[in-house]
Amino acid sequence: MQRRRAQSPWIEVVWEPHGVVPGYTGTERKLLVEQDDLAQWLHPGFKLQLHRDEAEGYYLNVVGREPRVFVLWRMEGDDALPLHLTASSEEASRWLDGGHAVDGVPMPPEIYAWVGEYVEQNYRPQPQKRIKPRSFQHPKDRL
Repeated sequence: MQRRRAQSPWIEVVWEPHGVVPGYTGTERKLLVEQDDLAQWLHPGFKLQLHRDEAEGYYLNVVGREPRVFVLWRMEGDDALPLHLTASSEEASRWLDGGHAVDGVPMPPEIYAWVGEYVEQNYRPQPQKRIKPRSFQHPKDRL
């Protein structure tokens, strides 16, 4: 997580996820950078898991221009704490719809390769069903 000085007269600092570090095995939160207007912490212990029912969300993410790992986080006192990670753009959208703080960070190449392989093995596009516009339905059938 990164805390930086805000460029705004209304707030002092901005918190945001800054990145993910695959394979980090530490157990304690660690201060990585501390400067006048910037600080970064490494929060260990997160495991990115892939689930078959999210395969379409992974697919949409990895074929996009900038694949992301999405971080669900919240403020606790004066600190921002990450809670969950996902590679599914659809799951991240549901979190946002639920009113949670969610930000995407660039997906590291090794995670991109892993998610891409998972998508190739598990994603099967569903045929699109055309939904008849209500204006073409008989007025009795519009309810």
